[in-house]
Amino acid sequence: MADRYLRFTGTAPGRFLTRRLGLPQPAALTRWSPERPALDGGLLHLTAGRSALDLAPVLARTGIAPAGSDRAAAVVLDASGVRDVEGLAEVHAALHPVVRSIATSGRVVVLGAPLDPADHHQAAAQQALEGFTRSLGKEIGRGRTVNLVRLGDAHAAESTLRFLLSPKSAYVSGQVIEVGSGDEPATPLDRNRPLAGRTALVTGAARGIGEAVAGTLARDGARVVVLDVPQAERDARRVADRLGGTALLLDITAADAGARIAEALPDGLDLLIHNAGITRDRRLVNMPAERWIPVLEVNLASVLRTTDALLKAGTLHRGGRIVATASIAGIAGNAGQTNYGASKAGIVGLVRSLAPRALAEHGVTVNAVAPGFIETKMTAAVPLFIREAGRRMNSLAQGGLPVDVAETTAWLAHPASGAVNGQVVRVCGQSLLGA
Repeated sequence: MADRYLRFTGTAPGRFLTRRLGLPQPAALTRWSPERPALDGGLLHLTAGRSALDLAPVLARTGIAPAGSDRAAAVVLDASGVRDVEGLAEVHAALHPVVRSIATSGRVVVLGAPLDPADHHQAAAQQALEGFTRSLGKEIGRGRTVNLVRLGDAHAAESTLRFLLSPKSAYVSGQVIEVGSGDEPATPLDRNRPLAGRTALVTGAARGIGEAVAGTLARDGARVVVLDVPQAERDARRVADRLGGTALLLDITAADAGARIAEALPDGLDLLIHNAGITRDRRLVNMPAERWIPVLEVNLASVLRTTDALLKAGTLHRGGRIVATASIAGIAGNAGQTNYGASKAGIVGLVRSLAPRALAEHGVTVNAVAPGFIETKMTAAVPLFIREAGRRMNSLAQGGLPVDVAETTAWLAHPASGAVNGQVVRVCGQSLLGA
């Protein structure tokens, strides 16, 4: 469903009226397209504190030229060397003069360091960057995003910086992403098709967000297996045929689902994308077991069972990626969704627990995306006033699109994202609810 308010605020009368009434003034977001693969404008690189990061060669490979006299499209502030309160003054001094001049739909990426447990002054200063970043994201406006990346190795963060400094991250803001150490893929990557030669399984891929994820992974070169229930056979085959992939029809909640997936993929799997999910909303006082159990089965139990089975069977290749779908409902909660919120919070727990073991034992990373209000057929059916509240209650004052979740998934699935593990990244325009 079209966001008519967003269109209205893009007109001269709309800008005038919303400004006079103090209403949200969302800016139309710049998203990736073949015709517009990069941000319009240059990159401004700033530093606060004494940094040991070798950023110049990494930033040179992001595809954004250094900013000249024109308005910057992106600002990278290296604050990894800030170790005390005095250093935080340098953060202010660096960004204060330039924030107003950042282009519409521009990017601010603050680089921090891991918290030092042996130095509480450094830990306090680095944690302060989180509050600073989230607050700036809520006030910067005009479709601009602000994110914090904690890292120790600049080269391991290249795929993350390329994502955050591109139109692909249009609906990702207010996030804190931790990047560990990792090796680049042994084989040089095609920048346009980094997933070439890789096989991706996307559950619930016959429509909606799952279809967008499958399409984006195929765009990046992956051979996609479209998994959905037999009842969705027509749509699943339509998507698979369009993407040059294959359809796999089965009930993901079946006890033998993992075994059947492994049997269908004798050559193995590189990317396991858990997208299938359902809702059965009702307040707990009115929620019978038959509305609770299916949601937990589809959204959480099936993810646990199939992941365990595929890891045990060795179906997932080393260097593989698991990306599960959480939700801001699992982080902040939502009235009428105790079942859904529980299932999606369970995904967060799964990621945090499994990620270090899966990497150590199987060479596989485990991460999650947590969508907020995304424009789908499901949200289009929500009553008008609730739908408008969902759209406006984020820093970008608009709903996201399925492609926003898909682009974030593709970044986590990237062969060069091996240093990103155990992360839950919200795709919510920095929702005003939850952390």
